[in-house]
Amino acid sequence: MKAPWNRIGALTNRRSGAQNRAPVKLTPPICQDGLSLATKRIGAMMQSCATKSPVFPPTTIYNEGWLLRLVLDWFSTHNIPGHPLSLPENTRWFSEMLLPTILIGSGKAARLAESPIHVDGAIGNFAVGNTGKPELSLLPDAKHLVVVEARMFSGLSPGVNNAKYFDQAARTITCITEILRRADRPPSDLSRLCFYVVAPQIQIARSVFEKAMSRRSIGRKVKRRVGEYGGKKDKWYTDWFQPTLQQIEVGTLSWEELIRTIGEHDSLSAGSIQEFYQHCIGFSEQTGTGSSDKK
Repeated sequence: MKAPWNRIGALTNRRSGAQNRAPVKLTPPICQDGLSLATKRIGAMMQSCATKSPVFPPTTIYNEGWLLRLVLDWFSTHNIPGHPLSLPENTRWFSEMLLPTILIGSGKAARLAESPIHVDGAIGNFAVGNTGKPELSLLPDAKHLVVVEARMFSGLSPGVNNAKYFDQAARTITCITEILRRADRPPSDLSRLCFYVVAPQIQIARSVFEKAMSRRSIGRKVKRRVGEYGGKKDKWYTDWFQPTLQQIEVGTLSWEELIRTIGEHDSLSAGSIQEFYQHCIGFSEQTGTGSSDKK
């Protein structure tokens, strides 16, 4: 008996006469609400995560990444002037993108190189590559860039393989600097330039992020990392990084604070996001993980 894949191959052989048959035209069924049947089924599978019989791990949905999407989506449809996550006119938000790095190299310097950093979200005047590599780039007249990292019960990533001390906060500010340089937008040209970590209030109260997020810590680590390139990155450090570190706002926001702000304007959405947040906490405690750890 022939193997199944051989029999399948015979059925698709060009000499079988199958090419003479008219191709079957498949029309994707569209529901009355404009969604495809497949999209509705995805929604149903996602809803199963809130039941006792999920069809995939609930942490696929109930995690800080999706919680951040819910928060950013709400702020995108509600004008809250002055809030750290507000979206002024002509800005957008995006989640799960890459930020380019200046720390590249070839030849002997290749051992120092690192990959673009993954971040959970951003707000501002930017474009995102759509070719399978979602790398962020500023628009020529950009005035606004806020980068956001989401956490539950874990700290920031400690470092990269060839620089164990070069933690996620230092890497992120380095990449934000490189974004500005590539767009030829000095930090003084932006009206808002920020990097926030969003986490549970208890984590912030425990000072989990305080040391890594300090300007002194970031500046010291970036200076050490740039120094490894033997002077080749010194001009970038002086002309771009130092002004960026001086201007950028670096801080933490709590999920509780954000939900409270949403509740002041939209109690229904706040209640829904609060419920989602509680699921995230519950599943995070069950699995013993607080981050998707994709960095």
